[in-house]
Amino acid sequence: MRDLIEIRACGYSAYMPTVTESIDVDVPVQAAYNQWTQFETFPNFMNGVEEIHQLDDLRTHWKTKVGGVEREFDAEIVEQIPDTAIAWSSLDGKSHSGRVSFETKDTTHCRVTVNLDWEAENFTEKVGAAVGADDRQIRSDLKRFKEYIEGQGHPDGGWRGTVVDGEA
Repeated sequence: MRDLIEIRACGYSAYMPTVTESIDVDVPVQAAYNQWTQFETFPNFMNGVEEIHQLDDLRTHWKTKVGGVEREFDAEIVEQIPDTAIAWSSLDGKSHSGRVSFETKDTTHCRVTVNLDWEAENFTEKVGAAVGADDRQIRSDLKRFKEYIEGQGHPDGGWRGTVVDGEA
């Protein structure tokens, strides 16, 4: 599913793609959630994520390369509710935020949904967003996440803390 918002103010034009993708995973919701809290493993299943360092309970540092565009940024976890959701927002002026939600289907299956909002900054990113490249990327990453966690059968670890309004 895709939304593309164009914002024009004071001669500035920003494209704000919004992507929403879901996948059903054949593991209990706790396993899927716990794996998603292991940010440093994201390069194992997220194409374009080169590395992530967990700085503390709330902050991560990302290095990405998507469509030839390299980025490095810090993000803060603004909400984290075990087995329910993880939400984040970038800290360094780049407009990037998202939410991953987890829904129990039954005792051994769950649904993972990613909502991502980001600012397309250059021509390549704007064209990619317009033709749905970001949707395909998130869909592919979710498929690789499914293969990763189902293949292992258990998470690499897990952080069960709660974050509300950016406070652990």
